[in-house]
Amino acid sequence: MSAQPETFPTPAALPRRRDEPESGPGLRAPELVDLVTCPDLSEVEARMLALAGPTDRAGRMAREHLATGGKRLRARLALAAATALGAPRDAAIAWATAVELLHNATLVHDDIQDGDTARRGKPTVWARHGVAQGINVGDLFLMLPFLALAEIPGDARAELSPILAAHAVQTVRGQIDELELLDREALDDDAYVGAIVGKTGALLALPVVGAAVLSGRSLGQARRLGEAFMPLGLLFQLQDDLLDLYGDKGRQRPGCDLYEGKVSALVVAHLARRPADRAWLLDLLRRPRDQTPEAEVRRAIAAFADSSAVDDVLARIRRLAATPDQDLALAEEPSLRLIASHIATLAVAPIRHLFEDLRA
Repeated sequence: MSAQPETFPTPAALPRRRDEPESGPGLRAPELVDLVTCPDLSEVEARMLALAGPTDRAGRMAREHLATGGKRLRARLALAAATALGAPRDAAIAWATAVELLHNATLVHDDIQDGDTARRGKPTVWARHGVAQGINVGDLFLMLPFLALAEIPGDARAELSPILAAHAVQTVRGQIDELELLDREALDDDAYVGAIVGKTGALLALPVVGAAVLSGRSLGQARRLGEAFMPLGLLFQLQDDLLDLYGDKGRQRPGCDLYEGKVSALVVAHLARRPADRAWLLDLLRRPRDQTPEAEVRRAIAAFADSSAVDDVLARIRRLAATPDQDLALAEEPSLRLIASHIATLAVAPIRHLFEDLRA
């Protein structure tokens, strides 16, 4: 059974505040690019399934995870960036496969760490097969990307392997830092942003760095282009933090991040405005999930709105959405800048209703 990715919609323009000018960077709907049409994505899907293996227990579990689908954003980004920069098609497909497999390794491990029993309406690997096998499948997905690179000619493969490993390391370090925010009582903006940029930004920069290397750019140029996509990782996380309270993440109830003891952007923004609530929020976040009163979670949700923490996070999202049009490296690559702008609008799409509420 092949994995069926979710629909990848074309986003509309970001909504504007009433006090905002009619034009400005990052606030227009981009033209259609290969990020949406992505004709080679089916080949990436086929290669992932082939590398997972069809018959043994490991292959079956890996295929079950891939069959949960997803938008395959990182694969799409690798393919679109390769097209924009002029990289060879076959090498781009192999690179997109490697990047997407690495991302799926993080998803399998994240499900275990977060205690999530379902992903896109289907049981997670650990929920179906146990924590130990979930760890094994995540480890398998960590190794498969290097097999995917075997399809790339030798010189380029030699350059891409350490790039892949370095971004994987950066992602793991960011995940470690995020999980320690609560233990260290690091509820400030610098600690939160540092962890999130490492965790999410590295895997959005990676597809672009590799595509640039395959297109013949120098490693320095490739890194600069990849760095331009790092803020978009923070943008996605801020959206995810808001979606946990004010949207549909496919979970049982709003506030799951609070039940799980996650330090979110809303916690950080609220405490920046109301530091006196620090002890109360720390107590709430430290409680075991099954001992967290729903009334306290609702109190926190109401407090985030009352303190304007929600508005602060939305304002930051708007600033981050404008960064592609302001990045000097992307100014030299207009097609790549268009892709970055497109990703920014896609990131905001699930919480568009919150911006609309500001206009009411």
